[in-house]
Amino acid sequence: MNPKTWVWATSLCLALAAVTSTSDAQPSAPASAPAEKVFRYSFPVAETGFDPAQISDLYSATVLANILESPYEYDYLARPAKVRPNLAEAMPEVSPDFRTFTFRLKKGIYFADDPAFGGKKREVTAADFVYSYKRYYDPKNKSPRYSSLAEEKVLGLEELRARAEAGGKFDYDTQVEGLKALDRYTVQVRLAETRPRFVLNLADVSTLGIVAREVVEKYGDHIMEHPVGTGPFILQEWKRSSKITLVRNPGFRERLYEAEPPADDAAAQAIYAQMKGKRLPVVDKVVVTIIDQQQPRWLSFLNNEQDYMERLQENFALQAVPGGKIAPNLAKRGIRAAQTPLSDITFFYFNMNDAVVGGYTADKVALRRAIGLAINTEEEVRLARRGQALEAQSFVMPNTMSFDRNFRSELGTFDRARAIALLDMYGYVDRDGDGWRDLPDGKPLVLNYDTLGTEDYRERDELTKKNLDAIGIRINYRIGRWPEQLKSAQAGKLMMWGLGLSGSSPNSGSVLELGYSKSAGQQNLSRFQNARFDALYEKQAVMPDGPERDAVIRDAVRILVAYMPVKARVHRIGTDLMQPWLVGYKRHPFAREFWSYVDIDTARLPH
Repeated sequence: MNPKTWVWATSLCLALAAVTSTSDAQPSAPASAPAEKVFRYSFPVAETGFDPAQISDLYSATVLANILESPYEYDYLARPAKVRPNLAEAMPEVSPDFRTFTFRLKKGIYFADDPAFGGKKREVTAADFVYSYKRYYDPKNKSPRYSSLAEEKVLGLEELRARAEAGGKFDYDTQVEGLKALDRYTVQVRLAETRPRFVLNLADVSTLGIVAREVVEKYGDHIMEHPVGTGPFILQEWKRSSKITLVRNPGFRERLYEAEPPADDAAAQAIYAQMKGKRLPVVDKVVVTIIDQQQPRWLSFLNNEQDYMERLQENFALQAVPGGKIAPNLAKRGIRAAQTPLSDITFFYFNMNDAVVGGYTADKVALRRAIGLAINTEEEVRLARRGQALEAQSFVMPNTMSFDRNFRSELGTFDRARAIALLDMYGYVDRDGDGWRDLPDGKPLVLNYDTLGTEDYRERDELTKKNLDAIGIRINYRIGRWPEQLKSAQAGKLMMWGLGLSGSSPNSGSVLELGYSKSAGQQNLSRFQNARFDALYEKQAVMPDGPERDAVIRDAVRILVAYMPVKARVHRIGTDLMQPWLVGYKRHPFAREFWSYVDIDTARLPH
């Protein structure tokens, strides 16, 4: 459906003769009401909910990033990514050893109205930041982001969590040394170790979006359904896994569009010229529908039911952007395309506790490496993804500080002969003559791989099966749904599962949490444990950016390649399509709160 334009109906009278009396003058027609600006697009995967402490998926985080705010944010147009103050008055004061960070929140910023506030305006304060941060440590919340934040080693928070685990209740009122509200607006964070990139956490809304204690306590177990923040939008309607509607926050403070586009980026400069000085948010409403099948999602965009298609599915790349350029039939309609390497990686993991694919003995390592060598990622990029991806040669994501597009490693190697030789050497041979390899003890070798039933997954799964058939390994696909698969993965119930990980900051080292033992069951779904890897992971975390840190990260990657608890596949290329009436969109490599920065030219909407 297209946005409706409501117009006042008026009667117009024609003057029949010259009139000198003012009593004969006709009243002027009232001005037309401005058309509502509605931004419409779809998610290919369902959301899980809207509590920052409990979510871990990209789509829920995208919604939250437009409802909540954090002390800092990314400049929408600046490249490379640049952090700037948002709720904070200025960039933080940082101690020379990168262990103490102090910042002051702006006065007069209020949460959106909510019954939890008893009809009063509620200003955001330093205490709200402290409370929001502590929620990730509360064992009750089972936060998937706890392990990441725990690595920052805020003084006193681990002890507070330990007492809660022992006593059953987290004490939010206990002050800790490392997280203090020095006064109503000033926050101080003190860390046990040097953390040169800590400020990046303060710019990630989905990790440190500020919430109010009254709201969390009022809604309790239903807090996932009641996000309340200081941001530009509020949740108006939510039909789980179907439709999410947000509307402009009527109490949002006055913010005008400001950015620092690169001088050599003509597209960014043009956007800035169009949008500079507009009050944010520009649109009145955002309607997100969940369309998990590729064909209906594509047709919805072609039928003008969507203003924007985020990350065009690979199945339609050849007809939409042949040769990387918008197809003539779409260009004729004014549709535009933008292609950007995403800050992400796709992979599948092996459950290291599984009796078939897990373990650290030479034969188990050989099995996983053989499977990794058998996967032809070049074929996946060319056929299944229609060129909309780059082969992953490292776990380091594009757009992050240590990414080197020219780097090559065994991670991206396809070598079927070597895979077969490894299997033969370690006794994975066909013992019963049925054409499939067996385990060294004679039991059947069968891989159970959990996947989704959508068209794009089926195509990639068929290629994987073909690759494994070629080396005599049988794979069984189990079709499930998100987010149930995530819950099963976190509980260690899946043998193998494929998924993607998106970077939320320019920090290259964070992706290595995939193998960090203290994140087992969270980011480390494989439950990999290796003391040398852990030491490298912790070492790079405290190092400043530069060649020395890059070398440590590469050493950690080599360990993951050697043991193969995770098989990296590709870095995706995001092909975004925009209708001619969508103004101001440019993909940011990390920020998700882009809804404020786009506009709808209602004069160009189809009628």
